[in-house]
Amino acid sequence: MEFYRLIENRESIRDYNPNEKVHEEVLLRILNAGRIAPSASNKQPWRFILVSSPQKLKEVHECYHREWFKNSPHVLILVGDKSKSWKRSYDSFDSIETDLAIAMDHIILAAENEGVGACWIIAYNKNILAQAIQLNENEELYCITPLGYQNPGFKKRGNKIRKSMDEILEII
Repeated sequence: MEFYRLIENRESIRDYNPNEKVHEEVLLRILNAGRIAPSASNKQPWRFILVSSPQKLKEVHECYHREWFKNSPHVLILVGDKSKSWKRSYDSFDSIETDLAIAMDHIILAAENEGVGACWIIAYNKNILAQAIQLNENEELYCITPLGYQNPGFKKRGNKIRKSMDEILEII
């Protein structure tokens, strides 16, 4: 898909068919988009956890109480390790949130390109999710997304409401 059309068409999808898994080769292409995303000083301070097994999905689905989320056949979790991220020397700014956001953005755009629904979620219960995936000591949870195909008859809303360019752009 042409890039500008892709970003215009992308929406947060809140409809998943639990009976239709995404093929492994499609998932790997989507995940590779995150793998090759840039990170500060190329530190790549992340780990991607793809949850697809019914048993583990049942645990992970408990971290966010929306029925549409509980129907997703896959959940991707992005985890960062602050001990591996780049820090700016003069004020200790940590690039980890930016690095993980770039990786997730690449993943979500790749999912759209593949016709796979995704929805960037940060309003999950961290304790439930950390326990479900057995988070390592230095790691933090940053964001999750369901991945999957929609139910028959699903239609995108197609009504992105965004501020105008005049409201957000200052040229100096």
